[in-house]
Amino acid sequence: MRIVIAGGHGKIALRLARQLADRGDEPVALIRNPDHSQDVVAAGAEPAVIDLEKATVTELAEKVMNADGVVFAAGAGPGSGTARKETVDHKAAVLTADAASLAGVRRLVQVSAIGVDQPVPEDTDPRGAWAAYVEAKRAADADLRERGLELDWTILRPGRLTDEPGTGRVALGSDVERDSVTREDVASVIVALLDEPGTVGKVLNLVNGETPVVEAVRAAAS
Repeated sequence: MRIVIAGGHGKIALRLARQLADRGDEPVALIRNPDHSQDVVAAGAEPAVIDLEKATVTELAEKVMNADGVVFAAGAGPGSGTARKETVDHKAAVLTADAASLAGVRRLVQVSAIGVDQPVPEDTDPRGAWAAYVEAKRAADADLRERGLELDWTILRPGRLTDEPGTGRVALGSDVERDSVTREDVASVIVALLDEPGTVGKVLNLVNGETPVVEAVRAAAS
């Protein structure tokens, strides 16, 4: 499969590209900075330079054309301000979905975050970065869910991300409670979701657990 990854230089994205390439797929990493090209090539992906905060839907659709699936794994990152939470975590996600639709690529997996439908704690600064991040992810997810049959989407909501080695075992489902999960295991779940059409239209929380990844995805699909 040819899989286009938005946010292609991110920590999840590089792991995803490596896993896809290792099994013979063709990952394409969308990157803003051309200096990151070598990193994505080393991970087994084809680099494609485009700025998701400035691109038009037509420009992005050209990068997505002929793909078998799209993964939105972009994020403004913990060091960014509130404005970039909106332009990357929300607006770029909407742009990616629009571009996939325009290009005729139906399968889209969007990486969100666990608990974003819940109100932020009362002591959270409503103008702070965390509140902006939650609101941006919530809005991006809402946009995707409102598209109905336009795309074959799955929203994946990982818990607190770690860089520990992957375990290959997770808890995945709509009622999974907040906990941590390795980025390697998030990437493994994305690969399995791309293979499982039964997860279309589902919003799935993800943390580390006891169930092997493929079994967990199969159970979520049933």
